[in-house]
Amino acid sequence: MSSTDILIAGGGFAGLACAKALAEAGIDVTLLERKKAPGIGMHTTGIIVKECADEFAIPEHLTRRVTDVRLYAPSLRFADLKSPDYFFLTTDTPGLMRHLSDEAIKAGANIIYDTPYESGKRQGETISVNNSAFSCKFLIGADGPRSRVADDFALGQNTRFLLGAEAEYVGLNLPDNNAFYCFLDQKLAHGYLGWVIPGVGVAQVGIAQRLPRKPDIDAFVARMSGVFDFSQAKVAARRGGLIPVGGLVKPFARDNVILLGDSAGIVSPLTAGGIHTALHYGKILGETLTFYLRNGGEHPASVLARIYPRFYLKQALRKSYETLAPDWLLDAIVTHFLFTTLASTVFFKKKRLK
Repeated sequence: MSSTDILIAGGGFAGLACAKALAEAGIDVTLLERKKAPGIGMHTTGIIVKECADEFAIPEHLTRRVTDVRLYAPSLRFADLKSPDYFFLTTDTPGLMRHLSDEAIKAGANIIYDTPYESGKRQGETISVNNSAFSCKFLIGADGPRSRVADDFALGQNTRFLLGAEAEYVGLNLPDNNAFYCFLDQKLAHGYLGWVIPGVGVAQVGIAQRLPRKPDIDAFVARMSGVFDFSQAKVAARRGGLIPVGGLVKPFARDNVILLGDSAGIVSPLTAGGIHTALHYGKILGETLTFYLRNGGEHPASVLARIYPRFYLKQALRKSYETLAPDWLLDAIVTHFLFTTLASTVFFKKKRLK
């Protein structure tokens, strides 16, 4: 049996941020990741908001800056949204994951790839993982939207999801390489939207729908052929996955088992953005665990209970959009001042963690 202070299930953004923070402080931390290597089998678009870029050092060669948003209605009428001091970063997401993994390993984290979290149970003062292959004082579940850690320890589960699908294209020339093109269409993208955005060496074309509806990216591309020229474009990669949009799960912790990232549901129900919250709270949990192990005091789960976002307003806005925004209404209001003001607030508003 391998013994460690902290065992993290899952090597995504949240797990790697937590592992790095713990390792930098000298805490013995082991991370288990089912993938054979970092950066393979990605499920995320990898779009970073400005607040995240300001907080974390992200290598410039792995990113591309985008500042404007063009928002299309189902009829393809559009409004251009701009903010003088805001930007998004598209990323070479596999490269970014390799970078984050390297940073955690350099800090001293023990990352074991090709080794999924399979099971866990309490054994006295410790937690046994994978049929006693590992033993730890704290178990962190950062193992995705449908968390096995949550299941094993009777924690809250995500129940509301978007299902996203994305293709990376080479040879797709965009009218403006500084724009994030977003498409509202409740038939093709019920409860969310479609997107075309310049990436790092590619163009990213994707769509997401609220389950149980499933995205049809080929139908979306066919619809977009009236806006973009796909004649010379070729698909370089495809990805897809679940995005939890139900807010913070309850309970997200029990004793010395704590959920983090998508497992905890700390993804914006409105924008479906979860990278910043994953990195931000992953780092905070690592720092809080370090203090607790060395000094005692308030339990890390209690700290997170105070600061984890609840997204009450964003959940209400999501429900309103899903139920009160048919395509005919979106066509009528997409260029209206009040709608563009609200849309600008959604895309460019600060303090996205709340």
